[in-house]
Order: sequence, then C-alpha cells, then structure tokens
Amino acid sequence: RWRYQSVLLSELESRQDPLPRRLDPATARTADLARLDLSESRFRWLLNEDAMATEKLAEGIRRFAVDAVQLEKLIAGLS
Repeated sequence: RWRYQSVLLSELESRQDPLPRRLDPATARTADLARLDLSESRFRWLLNEDAMATEKLAEGIRRFAVDAVQLEKLIAGLS
C-alpha cells in the first residue's frame, strides 16, 4: 500500500502544471442533485446494506485509531 502512495506522491511533486479545482462548496450548493434527508436509523440501514462501505468504514476507523496511538507516542517522546 505505502509503495503506491509514495509513487503517487513523487509523481505529484514532480508536476508543475496547475491542478484545476473540480469540487467546491459553491458548486455543490448549486448542483442539481436530490438532497438526502436521512435519519440515523435510515443511514445505518443503508450502510448495513452496502457490505463494502461497511467494511471500508470499519477499516478506516481501525487505521485511524492505530495512527492516533502512534501520534500520541510520538508527541510523548518530544517532551
């Protein structure tokens, strides 16, 4: 995983051409999209129905927790 990220970052760092902004809040507000009005129970049901979304969310939370612990250790080592 990290190998591909470093290759991508290296490629991005070496580019000099401008990177156009594709998404921004003003464009989102004027977009012709139906607004989703979800209760927590409806959100949980829809998330539960999407196995990949459920697993990716859980994976992200687990990795974030590991990174938070590593950051706390790093900060503790600075004092």
